[in-house]
Amino acid sequence: MDSSPAFEDVDPETHALRASSFGNQAAAYARERPDYPDAAVLWALEPVAGRAPLRVLDLGAGTGKLTEVLLRHVADVVAVEPDPAMLAELRHRLPGARALAGAAEEIPLPDESVDAILVGQALHWFDLDRAVPEMARVLKRGGVLAGLWNLDDDRVPWVSGLKKVAGSTVSFKQWRPTLIPLEGRCFRVVEQTDFPHAQRRTAESMAATIATHSHVLILPEAERAALMARIAGYLRSVPETAHGEFDLPITTAVIRALLDR
Repeated sequence: MDSSPAFEDVDPETHALRASSFGNQAAAYARERPDYPDAAVLWALEPVAGRAPLRVLDLGAGTGKLTEVLLRHVADVVAVEPDPAMLAELRHRLPGARALAGAAEEIPLPDESVDAILVGQALHWFDLDRAVPEMARVLKRGGVLAGLWNLDDDRVPWVSGLKKVAGSTVSFKQWRPTLIPLEGRCFRVVEQTDFPHAQRRTAESMAATIATHSHVLILPEAERAALMARIAGYLRSVPETAHGEFDLPITTAVIRALLDR
């Protein structure tokens, strides 16, 4: 597997384990994870926005967080997700959406059948050696591929402190979306920009969100319990999060690339 240069010092076994960890917590993922800002989705679609009808693939769709936003702007959206539990949650939450079982490495769509592929919080899990040719196969000429990530804005002091407290023995180091190699691999004109975003949280729901992160999901039970206790203690000790609701500041990073044909 191409473990992706977006991660440093990550062994393939841990990478694969984290990638497959979400299904057991599909309902919690749907409940606790943030959505995506409309402006970020529209920027991702901008190179093909004039096409009519516009058809978009949400690849690695999970529980449909990105699918739901796409459906506000695009009539023809198909979601593809490999994990049965995540796919079932997507279908439960968005019963009118077209949702198929499949993976980035084997997309269940015909050649040149979509104008854009958007990937929310998942492009870094793909085996790019296999997924890039597949994504290029299903895109129409001049189609766009975009990856979106919601990243806690650690320029804010209390968020930076939480990030340190919430680290575990299997946390990724030096993760950066811009390091995912797309240019020269069927794609060109790779661009990146960020969008401000936020999620309304309480100390309890903030801890529940972190509990859905892959590095937490794969920890041994005792280590996970100790980590969650540290997180809860930190959130109770910080004035910004100790009482009632607060906004978690998020930066939504987006990279987009055009198909090179």
